[in-house]
Amino acid sequence: MASQRTVAADALARNQVSRAGRPASAPRMGYSAQPSPLRSKDLPLDTVLIGDCIAAMNALPASSVDCVFADPPYNLQLGDAGLLRPDQSRVDAVDDDWDKFASFPAYDAFTREWLAAARRVMKPNATLWVIGSYHNIFRVGSALQDLGYWILNDIVWRKANPMPNFRGKRFTNAHETLIWASRSADSKGYTFHYDALKGGNEDLQMRSDWFIPLCTGDERLKDEEGRKVHPTQKPEALLARTLLAATNPGDVVLDPFFGTGTTGAVAKRLGRRFIGIERDPGYAAAARERIAGVETLSQAALLVAPTKRAEPRVPFLSVIEAGLVQAGETLCDERGRFRATVRPDGQLDNGLVVGSIHKIGALVQGLPACNGWTFWHAERGGRKTCIDAFRTEIRATMAGA
Repeated sequence: MASQRTVAADALARNQVSRAGRPASAPRMGYSAQPSPLRSKDLPLDTVLIGDCIAAMNALPASSVDCVFADPPYNLQLGDAGLLRPDQSRVDAVDDDWDKFASFPAYDAFTREWLAAARRVMKPNATLWVIGSYHNIFRVGSALQDLGYWILNDIVWRKANPMPNFRGKRFTNAHETLIWASRSADSKGYTFHYDALKGGNEDLQMRSDWFIPLCTGDERLKDEEGRKVHPTQKPEALLARTLLAATNPGDVVLDPFFGTGTTGAVAKRLGRRFIGIERDPGYAAAARERIAGVETLSQAALLVAPTKRAEPRVPFLSVIEAGLVQAGETLCDERGRFRATVRPDGQLDNGLVVGSIHKIGALVQGLPACNGWTFWHAERGGRKTCIDAFRTEIRATMAGA
């Protein structure tokens, strides 16, 4: 929740952003990763821009970024008294001026303005993540839809160690919400690494509730006196999951509320490019120092595995033609309950019906559908081998060719 409220004219003059989107005083971050399709003179890649986020985004080229991650002010409305414990001691909560707005209409106007600026710089297939709490996320969601964004998911970030409700008059607020949205309802080619997320989740679909601890320990940036550098620093694990889900190595990620640079640090480690915008020079300096100490993972570690849909189609007949399965051979399921004979034309015969590996697999189980590749097995060396292994062998041969 970094500081990016629209600033007064004199503050803008001090932090003037050039037409290229980068103040002359802001050095580029050193970086060595896969080259971006955009030249460095087109975008201030791997740079922290100091200034108002709306002005800075409006200075960037249109349709130039692959992803936006936004952690805007939440407008917590704590008032001058702040948040107090029952013993009247003050809670170290977010009471900075950048989180204060005169009214809901003022906050809504700010939200629409930065969302419109972000949408302009997004590529047609780019997506946006925005995080918030119950104080603001519903207003942000309404503005998103009004501006033409298309909401893909809302993600519940369950905090492993939330702040308790001190007065016992409400439920403990143990989560925040992320909205994931495409640029429009017509944006069909957005990035989503479904298979990779599923593989990292023990082969279960990744759900929309994420259990991730708050930012604590060595990851939390603190000053020389041990105080938090930024009150709402997000955990790197949260950013890593969003970027792994919705970006590719070399993609450009824009964060208009950069704060102490969690987005930039994670982007650099994962081989993505970043553009950060931050109004507060102190936060920006902390972000630069933090990111400078991050090393990018190896290209081998960042290699994106091909999705099932992207792999070449291999018909079962090709497996027979390659001699990996023989016509007349008997296939069975993993437990040996059902059997069918392989025909030379690539179909199966279970003694009653002839059909594809999928149709016969569904029929014998009494199911409406079946993935025959994973259902049917062949006897090899006294063990049952899934016929999908033969398809994988053919695909490997095709890739080598």
